[in-house]
Amino acid sequence: MSDLTLYIIRHAEKPDEDWPGHGFTIDGQEDKESLVIRGWQRAGAWAAFFGKSVTHQNALSPQQVFAATPGAPDHLNHGPSRRPAETATPLAQQLKLGLDTTYGKGQEAELVAALLKLSGSVLVCWEHKAIVEDILPKLPITGPVPTKWPGDRFDLVLRLNRPDGADSFSLTQMFPMLLSGDSDKPI
Repeated sequence: MSDLTLYIIRHAEKPDEDWPGHGFTIDGQEDKESLVIRGWQRAGAWAAFFGKSVTHQNALSPQQVFAATPGAPDHLNHGPSRRPAETATPLAQQLKLGLDTTYGKGQEAELVAALLKLSGSVLVCWEHKAIVEDILPKLPITGPVPTKWPGDRFDLVLRLNRPDGADSFSLTQMFPMLLSGDSDKPI
């Protein structure tokens, strides 16, 4: 198998009790399936963290970016969440990559099958419960794997590395501390 590094992040902040207020589409339309203002801030922070910059010269820049298939923009307030795609879009745009939204929630097995065929560096943005319940268990990972992703954690990266010739991934948790209140505690 070829060298592959997967960066898995949860979509950014959504409307709930921790982040009151409405979600908004990129053009400002109120939508409960979109990010809240802090979520849009985090999407920009992820783009800076993973994107090309003077400080880290593409050290983390993925060559492909995946996000769960978003709901149609003309169906506000229902349908699949737009949050994963909204979170990953600023990074994909900065890197001049297409955002791959081929797979949606419920198609994690197909997503994993596609990921395992890749090489290089890939970012996946998905819903937190599906990450730990439907994506991580389908990947060959050595060592401990998180089985729960707390509902209030939007601030960490799961880095999975499969060296060239290896059959499995090692997993590390990264804590970039991008926004105030972010944690450096593992899940």
